[in-house]
Amino acid sequence: MFRAIADVLRQIAGAIATVVTLPFRALARLFGGASRSGRRSGRGRRV
Repeated sequence: MFRAIADVLRQIAGAIATVVTLPFRALARLFGGASRSGRRSGRGRRV
């Protein structure tokens, strides 16, 4: 019985962690992609 409760709590905690980290992951992709594309275009212009 305690294992079942622990499993439910783990699932809830995992869902909360996913929801909390999603905006930060999206921001990291946005800024990471922008800096990567900027570097690529910068290299292309120099050559």
